[in-house]
Order: sequence, then structure tokens, then C-alpha cells
Amino acid sequence: MFRFLFRRRAWLEPVVYVAIVLGLYVSGWHTEVLGRAQQALLSTGLWQPRLSAPQPATAHTTSPAADGTFLLLPLNQAGPAVPFSQLRGKVIFLNVWASWCPPCVAEMPAIVRLAKRTNPDSVAFVLLSLDQNPDKARRFLARRGITVPAYSPGSPLPAAFQTQAIPATFIISPTGTIIGSHEGMAEYDTPEMLGLLRRWQKRK
Repeated sequence: MFRFLFRRRAWLEPVVYVAIVLGLYVSGWHTEVLGRAQQALLSTGLWQPRLSAPQPATAHTTSPAADGTFLLLPLNQAGPAVPFSQLRGKVIFLNVWASWCPPCVAEMPAIVRLAKRTNPDSVAFVLLSLDQNPDKARRFLARRGITVPAYSPGSPLPAAFQTQAIPATFIISPTGTIIGSHEGMAEYDTPEMLGLLRRWQKRK
């Protein structure tokens, strides 16, 4: 009898596990759960961003910050579409993300903390959501209480910002040059990143 109970328990455990996993996916909470787990990894300090410099052929060309054709549609602010060129004159921290992306969710709190440590008159943060349904991004931002300016693309994504993986982050100079980029999850609330932004904000 007891052996039967043990066998039954051994059979039930994987079933319960599968049911929990399926429940998380159906409810949409799997992204949040995985994101929280990856946040714990980020807190170890092992995922420091390593910014890649542009290729020599394009290092001195301007990014779409200068041409005015790329539009940003606000997600957590009121107002009309914002021309990306309107941000010129500031250092731009552009993070490409999506609400369904666990690594994006994981690194978001550090980006929010970094934004609070910078001067909005000199450094512009742009959280660019690739969610096909902007309402999903809005709900995510509202649920997390994120007020750092977030947008969805209001026109085709410029080639300079197209990436093979998200999250992806671009640092853009006040004159519109992409000075560095990073693909993948990272801990951005660091003295090194804050120092980089402050150095470039002085180069207007």
C-alpha cells in the first residue's frame, strides 16, 4: 500500500510541475517569473555591459537622431508622436525591449535606477518597445510603475537600431552619433555607465 502511494506521488510531481508551467504560460506570468529570476543573476554584478563601438566605416556618421524621419509614439506619457531628432543635443540611452522578453524585464529596474541618477535636461532615456500590441507594453509599464519615457515605433525602425536580439541598448552622443551598443541583458546602474553618460553630456 505504501509503495503504491510513493509511486503515485512520483507520478503526480511531474504532472503538477507541467501544470504549473502551462498555467504560467497561459496566464502570461512566465515572463515575469523568468524576469525575476534573471534579475537575481544581474544582482551578482556578473552581467556588466560591454559596449561595442560602431564599425570604422560608420563610426562618424550620424544616427537617425539627426534626420527627423523616425517617430516615437508615447506609451506612458500624454502627447503626440515625438520626432527622434527632437532629442538631439542630449546624450540618448536607447533600450530596445518587449514585455514578452524575460531578459528585457530583468534589466529594466536597473535602467530605471540609472535614469533617476541622471539629469533629464542632458540625458534622454528612450525605452523603445517592439510589442506588436502597444497596449501590452502599456499594461506592463503601468503594472511596474515605470515612468521613464517609453515609446513604440511610429515609423519603420531605422537600420541603425535593428538588432538580432533583444534587449539591445544604444548610447548616442548629443551630435547624433552612435558611440556604443550592447546586445543582451546587462546591469546598467553602475558607476561606469553613469560616468560614461556624464562625460558625453559635456561634449555638446
